[in-house]
Amino acid sequence: MPTRYYHHDDCLNHLTMPGHPERPDRLKAIERALGSSKFEALERVEAPEADTSNYSLAHPANYVDRVAKLVPDSGMSVIDADTTASPGSWKAVSRAVGAALAGVDAVFKGECDNVFAAVRPPGHHAEKTTAMGFCLINTIAVAARYAQKNHDAERVAIIDFDVHHGNGTQDIFWEDPSVLFASSHQMPLYPGSGARSETGSGNIFNAPLSHGDDGYQFMQALEDRLLPAIDNFAPDLILISAGFDAHWRDPLAGLNLTQEDFGQATARIMELADRHCSNRIVSLLEGGYDLEGLADSTAEHVNRLMTG
Repeated sequence: MPTRYYHHDDCLNHLTMPGHPERPDRLKAIERALGSSKFEALERVEAPEADTSNYSLAHPANYVDRVAKLVPDSGMSVIDADTTASPGSWKAVSRAVGAALAGVDAVFKGECDNVFAAVRPPGHHAEKTTAMGFCLINTIAVAARYAQKNHDAERVAIIDFDVHHGNGTQDIFWEDPSVLFASSHQMPLYPGSGARSETGSGNIFNAPLSHGDDGYQFMQALEDRLLPAIDNFAPDLILISAGFDAHWRDPLAGLNLTQEDFGQATARIMELADRHCSNRIVSLLEGGYDLEGLADSTAEHVNRLMTG
């Protein structure tokens, strides 16, 4: 079965301040990279808009209302030092969540083996009641809850290899053993969470890396801690917070991964999906702020999803 690729131009209309690293050019770079003949077999689908009631699967309804009201009719609203909203932001969120939920539907219906969604804004820093770190709604958390509600997924595993710890996802599932959260990330680094000692209800597995670490230490963290946790959990669905800012070119961090490292990690995650959940993987773009590093890493990730 094919790999399905969700995208939508509405995600370009979430605007940030001049010089902000999380910018529309990120998606344009990915589109160029996936436009080569190598990706002819990729099934390309425009992301639908999400029913906003689904946001309350991961966030209190009053939080969703509050964030929606922060989106301005014109100009720019500043939510925190890193996080802004523009008039197109809420529609972009709708497409991002819509891509994730449509992807979940697609893999459970057997329409495709796996999914990659190139969407923005990212989501993994958004906590239950706090927008932060470029993130407004925690897209991957909504997707996990949606899979449980609509497809009877008893166990959902989320693996996050963004260089910044997914504090929001950890916060949302801290006391929920039906969702496993496994994260590799640089420490110390924003947002400051992600120590190995942070274990939730036994469902949180953090594998912090140090400044200067490369693919060897990254794969060691996966093989020694994160992948065995997912294997033992035997999930019905694997979700990936696919941040590519651990690439050596990225300006916001200090790890030294290459695109091949992301490809190797993807292949190992796919082995677990084959073993436990009929290949069901939904991968969502998170970080990655050097355009060349982002494009190369995304292409390698998607190529592995397509070819195994």
